[in-house]
Amino acid sequence: MLIPLDLMRAGEWADVADVRGEPSWVGRLAELGIRPGCRLQVVQPGSPCLLNVSGCKLCLRPNECSSILVSPVHGAAF
Repeated sequence: MLIPLDLMRAGEWADVADVRGEPSWVGRLAELGIRPGCRLQVVQPGSPCLLNVSGCKLCLRPNECSSILVSPVHGAAF
C-alpha cells in the first residue's frame, strides 16, 4: 500500500516507492538520498517535516512531503 509521506507519524519507517514533481525537484531529493528504494524514518511530522535518511536529518515543507509516496514498514527497528 502506497501513501503520501505526510500521512506518516513520528517514529514510523517507510520505503520510498516514488517521488513526483518537476525533474529538478526529484533530482534534488535524490541528491539528498530520497529516491525510490531508500528507507527513511519520520522524526517529526507536520510543518516542517523532519526525516532521518541514512543517518542524516532532513527537513522538508509539508507540500514537499506529499509528493513522496512511501510503503510503510511495520515493526521496523533500525
